[in-house]
Amino acid sequence: MNRILAAFALATLVACPLQSQAACCYFSAKNADILQPAQKVFLTYDPQEKVETFTVQPKFEGNALDFGMVIPTPTQPKLHEMPRDFFKHLAVYTILKKREFPQSKLLPVLADMRRMAFAANSPQTEARDGAGSSAPKKSTVKVLEAGLVGSLDYKIIEAGRADDLFQWLKDHKYSYSGDEASLNFYVQKKWLFTVMKIDTMQMKRNKDGTFAGEVTPTRFQFASEKFVYPLKITQISVKDKTEALFYVQAPYKCDLEGDFSYQMTWIPMLQAGSGCMPSGLPGGGGEWLKDFQPQQQVLMQRAQGLGFNFVAGQRPLPGKGGRIPTTMEWARKLAKADVQMLRGEAAYSEKAPDPDEGFTQADVKDPMRREAVFKVIQARLNKARQERPLGYLVREAPKEDIAALAQLAGHIQEAKFVTKFRKIFLKDEMNEDLVIIPARYNDAEDKSEYEEILPVSPP
Repeated sequence: MNRILAAFALATLVACPLQSQAACCYFSAKNADILQPAQKVFLTYDPQEKVETFTVQPKFEGNALDFGMVIPTPTQPKLHEMPRDFFKHLAVYTILKKREFPQSKLLPVLADMRRMAFAANSPQTEARDGAGSSAPKKSTVKVLEAGLVGSLDYKIIEAGRADDLFQWLKDHKYSYSGDEASLNFYVQKKWLFTVMKIDTMQMKRNKDGTFAGEVTPTRFQFASEKFVYPLKITQISVKDKTEALFYVQAPYKCDLEGDFSYQMTWIPMLQAGSGCMPSGLPGGGGEWLKDFQPQQQVLMQRAQGLGFNFVAGQRPLPGKGGRIPTTMEWARKLAKADVQMLRGEAAYSEKAPDPDEGFTQADVKDPMRREAVFKVIQARLNKARQERPLGYLVREAPKEDIAALAQLAGHIQEAKFVTKFRKIFLKDEMNEDLVIIPARYNDAEDKSEYEEILPVSPP
């Protein structure tokens, strides 16, 4: 069976060359396979205006000379080119922080041991059927818009019948490896289809002649009554599973429905972390555990039924049927300083002060100065502990990557909640589209943040 690439909600097409005999060899499973092992997506939703955007960057691998993507949306989208490294910037922006305490390299070992004992008692952390009549009829396919976004040629298509759309793809030199039923799922919902062509000759070729790479990110903006992400059509470009990394921005913290909820791993991680942090969980984690407490037993029973077992410091292992739970990787309601950081007006990270500043090994070897130097260093350590008893929240990234965060300006918005979560979908978990919902459980709303590594956090 031919396989095609899809950007998580993207069904892929392989563009046929003019000679049909050559085309046939492109699309055999053995000689021309386009698969989608992973994808990244940045989604936003305005529940008042009913406007959704998603920016997608699928990862593909295969050996077709060129291929296309079909992106279904509930209404006609507006397309915008995004920075090539958009998702790299998001990754840098959402690096988790860890607690760091000032350390002296000049104090005697005894003093170091006292400092380490203090740190040990403080909270520390370590850093995805065909429709229509059988009788011949005039085609219901309409090209609503055609143009370029960046270097990508696109067409926005409307179709009243799946067989018409299937035929249109064939007539316009596309070889579609799915069937009419996969198209009909969206035709029946009266969704539109954006077709985009990708030229793999511009991509890096592997030693075996195949291609592997990521498509330049493109943003789709459209009206939508629900915060939805098309998933079902992706089945045709997935061999057995695909890993998806979501960045979701909305007025509230977001989650996936049912068994896809990140609470399956978030709640047990908070429970395990609470026993390691005498000063309490950061980011409102303790409050969420308290609010969620009446539901914890039900959730844990469901997680156990699915074979999901949380192990501190490990990525989740497959449960029953190989299913892997969703994991939350970063979450925060953005403040003014978060947005200012993009413009270089606020620090990317705190920095623990250096208690040895101004002193050298020569100073501590000098018997006339040693005691005075030790006294100053110890006073600096004591002051830092008094001012910041929980330590300093630090993270690191290259200076050029921090400077490049300016490309996120306008996309990251103050007072919005950004939730980052990862889910590995098996092929049989992709029978319906995803609905993204407010993060809550019954009457309890999840406002907990996750920007600091917990002692039990997975790597």
